[in-house]
Amino acid sequence: MRRLTLLLALALAPGCSRDGATDHMQRARDSIFEKRPDEALVEYRKALDALRRDDSAQAQVLKARALKGAADVYWLELRKVKEAVSVYKELIAQCPESPEALEARVVLAELLHVHFRDLRGAIDQLTAALARNPPQGAELHYQVAKLYFELQDYQQCVLETRKLTERFATSAFVDDSIFLQAQALHMQAVHSPTSMAEVQRYRQEASRTYADLIARYPDSELAPHAAFEMGKIKAESGDNEKAIETWVQALKNHPDPNIVQDAIARARRRIAATTPEQVDRKTVFSRGPIPTPPPRKNHRNSVEAVGGSAEEAARDYGD
Repeated sequence: MRRLTLLLALALAPGCSRDGATDHMQRARDSIFEKRPDEALVEYRKALDALRRDDSAQAQVLKARALKGAADVYWLELRKVKEAVSVYKELIAQCPESPEALEARVVLAELLHVHFRDLRGAIDQLTAALARNPPQGAELHYQVAKLYFELQDYQQCVLETRKLTERFATSAFVDDSIFLQAQALHMQAVHSPTSMAEVQRYRQEASRTYADLIARYPDSELAPHAAFEMGKIKAESGDNEKAIETWVQALKNHPDPNIVQDAIARARRRIAATTPEQVDRKTVFSRGPIPTPPPRKNHRNSVEAVGGSAEEAARDYGD
């Protein structure tokens, strides 16, 4: 009897429980490798049960790994989103300072965003992850800014992109962030203004931000897109001639020149529609001789931008 009691005590000792948990976790990994995810979940749960009464630092490390392993099985192997979310949250609650919890927050943010449309919840998870200065901080901050854009909180999006460019000045996400900032400013001109002056202010700020991107990152794949957006802002402001000039520059490197060509063609039609072919009757009867109308300016289109002649350009739009 005494021997049985001793063996029981040894089995319940923290060291034995950790060894047992380690064995269960190894069997769980083996089950995943052998494409038996349900058995892996059973083993991870046995590992957690073995660690339930162990509050040591080593046990906390194993708990975090077991919870992360179980959550990953639910998500990556079984595609059970609700169960995965529940276990990731359990991991964050029980082992908040573990490396696994940091990884869990990033995955959880994606699941909340994509599968539950919980954009605020996703922002909260990424913000908590950023507070721990992760190595992928610039990317996570950019995701936060994009989520605010998706929420149509354009003012906060602008603030987040500005913080990113200051905090991660050498990151590969800076040009993406500047482009997103300009988009958010442009959207503020559409959705937020209380006066025409405010509309123009947002447009000008957006245009300056696009120009800043082009100046700082001329080789960025976003530079021609920024030039195209600048042209759109000029067209919205009624300056079709400047819009065409900007779009012609964008054509040199834009990956989809047809979009730019269409914008140029529409701007040329707007100019044609608003340019009088002859002086109206009021002018005839009130101002004496009919003045000679000024010659209409021919604007460069895509053909001219790549070195074609004016005649070829005319044929391109049926002039």
